[in-house]
Amino acid sequence: MDIKYPVYQPSLKGNELKYVTDCVESTWISSKGKYIAEFEIKFAEYLQANYATSVCNGTVALHLALLVLDIKPGDEVIVPTFTYIASVNSITYVGATPVFVDSLPLTWQMDCLEVERKITSKTKAIMAPHLYGQPCDIDALLDICHRHNLFLIEDCAEAIGSKYNNRHVGTFGDIAAYSFFGNKTITTGEGGMVVSSSKELIDRARNIKNQGISDLLYWHDAIGYNYRMTNICAAIGVAQLERIDEIMANKIRIAEGYRAAFKNTSLEFHGQADNTFNSYWMCSVLLPNAGQRDELRSFLSQRGIETRPLFYPVHTMPVYSKFATGEFPIGTNISSRGINLPSYPDLSDEDVRYIATQTLDFFTQNE
Repeated sequence: MDIKYPVYQPSLKGNELKYVTDCVESTWISSKGKYIAEFEIKFAEYLQANYATSVCNGTVALHLALLVLDIKPGDEVIVPTFTYIASVNSITYVGATPVFVDSLPLTWQMDCLEVERKITSKTKAIMAPHLYGQPCDIDALLDICHRHNLFLIEDCAEAIGSKYNNRHVGTFGDIAAYSFFGNKTITTGEGGMVVSSSKELIDRARNIKNQGISDLLYWHDAIGYNYRMTNICAAIGVAQLERIDEIMANKIRIAEGYRAAFKNTSLEFHGQADNTFNSYWMCSVLLPNAGQRDELRSFLSQRGIETRPLFYPVHTMPVYSKFATGEFPIGTNISSRGINLPSYPDLSDEDVRYIATQTLDFFTQNE
C-alpha cells in the first residue's frame, strides 16, 4: 500500500517560493545575499539569543561548535549513547573521545548523575542533545559544568521551540547547534545554525566556516572549511520563521492528540518534565515489549502509515563499541521499544485519530 502518512514532511505554505524566486531572479543563489543575514538575525531574535551564524547543515554546526571551543585529540566529551549518531560523529571529527552515559526513563534525556561519575581529568565538555524535542536537565548540567570547569554544548537539532524554565534551549550553554534538515520543525532543506552568547565564539565560527578568511580578501589566518549556507536556503528559512508560531501550535496539537488517544493504554507516550516545554519534533511511543515493534511497524505500513524506530544506542554500533564502558540499560530499553509516529504539522485531528486508532487496533488484534 502507498504511504499516505509519512513520518515527516515540511510545511511549505508561506513565502518560501516567493523568496526563492527572488534569489533566482537576483542571481544571488550562493553564499552571499540578503537572506543570509536576515535569517541569522531573525533566528537569534526568535530564541532571544545574542549571536547566530548560519551553516550548511546541523552536523557541521556541531563540528564548528567543537572547533571554536578548541576541543582536540586527547580531550573527552560526555554524550548520551541514546542519540542520533551525528552528535557523536562530530566529537570524533576533532579527534576527541566520546564518553557515553545512559538516559532517564521518563524524559529519555541524558542521566546527569552518570555524567558526573564519568568525568575525568581529560573531560573538556558535555554535549547535551535535547532528544526528540524534550529538554535535558539544564540546571543540573550547568551546575556540573561550573564545578568541573567544563563547556556545555547544546545539541538543539531536534529542539527548535523547546524551552526550559520558559527560556529557549540553546541559550544556556557555551554554544549550541541547530539543524534545518527537511524533517525538522522549520527547514531550509539542508542547513544549520551555531548560536552563542559569546561574540568571540561566533566571530571565530564565522571565520572557520568561511575557509578561515580574514578581513583582507583572500588572506586566510586559520584552517577553515566551506560550511556556509546558501542564500536560497536562508530564504526558505526566513519564510519558515514567519510561520513558526503556527507550526509550533500545530505540532503541540498533534502531540496532545496522540497523548489523549494513548491515555490508559499499554502504550507509553514520550514524557515531559514539569519545568520544560517539549516541542515534540517527533511524537514517539514505547511499546510494552521490544518484540512487538517490527510487527507494529509492518501493520501500520500496510495501512499507509510510515513509522521509524527510535535511534539505536551509538555504543552498539561497531565503529563506536570500543568507547563503551559500562552498561546503558535505560537507553537500550527505550531504543528497543520505541517508534516515531507521523509528526508533521499539516496533520489534521482526523489524521491523528486514524493513526492512533490503527496503532491501538494492532494490540486489540494481537491480544
